[in-house]
Amino acid sequence: MIRNRKISRGRTADGSPNPIDVYVGARVKMRRTLLGMSQEKLGEAIGLTFQQVQKYERGMNRISASRLFDMSKVLEVPISFFFEEMDEQVAELSPRKLAGASELAEEPVLFDYDPMTKKETLELVRCYYMIPDRRLAKKIFELIKTMAYPVGEEPEDDDETE
Repeated sequence: MIRNRKISRGRTADGSPNPIDVYVGARVKMRRTLLGMSQEKLGEAIGLTFQQVQKYERGMNRISASRLFDMSKVLEVPISFFFEEMDEQVAELSPRKLAGASELAEEPVLFDYDPMTKKETLELVRCYYMIPDRRLAKKIFELIKTMAYPVGEEPEDDDETE
């Protein structure tokens, strides 16, 4: 009976944290680090101690929906960010699957992928705005645009990068 309770609470059969909780915690840590925010600052912003943030980041404690909502606001990402790029093997270990629940009667609605929530994109934008010489930044921007679009397919030039 205790084993089923652990599974229903999201843990694996051996009692270890669910890989999805570990993955979400790692995404919290990645985004917090990318912003240069300490565990203490994140904890203060959402009313927790840094120790609790540590437990969330390691997946030892599960993050509730309301807490995940707060974290998404403080870390300035959509909630979906915490689940993006999740390996299919990890997704297969959801509490629903561990409990042996059946599949949905109809397919879920899929949402468009937003590349603006990827770590690489966020890091690139952060680095771009750290370039002190704005003329050089503009030249780098133009170089990337040139590399991204085949000749003759370049989008209209806009001055939003200045």
